[in-house]
Amino acid sequence: MSRLGLLLLAASALLTTIANLALRAGLDRAGGFRPDGLVATVVEFARMLCEPLFAAGFILYFVAALVWFRVIAYEPLSTAYPVMVGLIFVMVSIGAVFIFSEPVSIRKVIGLAVILAGIAIASTTGPVRVP
Repeated sequence: MSRLGLLLLAASALLTTIANLALRAGLDRAGGFRPDGLVATVVEFARMLCEPLFAAGFILYFVAALVWFRVIAYEPLSTAYPVMVGLIFVMVSIGAVFIFSEPVSIRKVIGLAVILAGIAIASTTGPVRVP
């Protein structure tokens, strides 16, 4: 991947992470989202858009998608997508622990470390050189 591609990928991942955290906070503030049919889903979604954190998260998702479109237009999808998903998984997990006080276990920490190692491997090209 090019440097610009990696920079844009990281920006898209960060925007997506912030969007997820804002959406969750907005859902919490609004009392949740549990519609029981199509009409109720539309009504509930409209209500959620009136919650500022949810609306901000929704807009950030859109902006992140625009940045992502630029990434996949010029970078190999088979590299960019796993890196993107891995970064988002790690960043959302960390954010959820700090912002929402979600529990963290040694198993989760090991899993996140493995994902980070995978990102490092997937985002590099060429032969591996040992110094």
